Amino acid sequence: MAARIGLMLGDATGIGPEVAVKALAAGPVPNARVVLFADRRVLALGEREAGTTLKLRPCNGLDGIDEADEAIPLIDLANADPAELGRGAVNPASGRIVGETLSRMIDEAMAGRLDAVCFAPLNKKALHDGGFAYHDEHQMFAALTRHQGFFGEMNVIPAFSTFRVTSHVSLREALGMITPERITAAVALANATLTRMLGRRPRIGVAALNPHAGENGLFGRDEIEMITPTLETIRASGIDCVGPIPADVIFIRARDGGFDGVVSMYHDQGQIATKLLGFNQGVTVTAGLNVVFTTPAHGTAFDIAGKGVADPGAMRRALELAAILARRAA
Repeated sequence: MAARIGLMLGDATGIGPEVAVKALAAGPVPNARVVLFADRRVLALGEREAGTTLKLRPCNGLDGIDEADEAIPLIDLANADPAELGRGAVNPASGRIVGETLSRMIDEAMAGRLDAVCFAPLNKKALHDGGFAYHDEHQMFAALTRHQGFFGEMNVIPAFSTFRVTSHVSLREALGMITPERITAAVALANATLTRMLGRRPRIGVAALNPHAGENGLFGRDEIEMITPTLETIRASGIDCVGPIPADVIFIRARDGGFDGVVSMYHDQGQIATKLLGFNQGVTVTAGLNVVFTTPAHGTAFDIAGKGVADPGAMRRALELAAILARRAA
């Protein structure tokens, strides 16, 4: 049975509507039934910018969907007038609509009526100023799904995936958060998520914190005193992980097939590599929650909003990965 994927158009002031329409226009998503949660006016905006028209079937709710109908189901929320929201800038009103739409979709997923939630790029500042006062959408998802325990952002490109010990915090704060407990939790999350995605035991590389992995203590003793002993304990539990490996070589090894996943110590350590190697194919997954969430790894691209030139590759891949993860979670 096809996985039912809810799709939100992202922040209407950015490229979200355009890339969502382009991704859907590329054809049916394998093993998935995509349902749009959107204002029809925002969807029409995306169609104009994408230069195409989707075959849609308006419906009042998920129970009224005809699975034999090839048209894309649209639940028209009638909650966003693009003429009032503007384009190419942060707008708290648009952020509020994004948050409310995602909340509705999460309720549907928690009730078992959606198998995954996929969304076009949103703006974190607009979401926060719109009344959803979280550091990022992942924190919001954890709160709304009433999650307990470790979770994290996973970034997927064709060559490999990355996970983080710390994420959306300042670098000063991140250094104080890198502990054996968080390293263990991040590696365990990488192992569990990649096992589900790949259908086999993954190979995981763990990045060092300091330059040259500390150069035998010359540039710091974190690798000697904390990271290496922690990884030895993790390996003894049966997880295939290697490290700590200097950050300036670990991603080359992963790119060349050495690892399925890399655990980085802080945000930019992994993000620079994944965006350099797969910007228009990268997908962000909120890993560790009991609801599947996927989105393009790039942002709202305010500078090109409305120009019709946005690349839908990452959006399409986010839909495809949502279907894969949803089916393997079943």
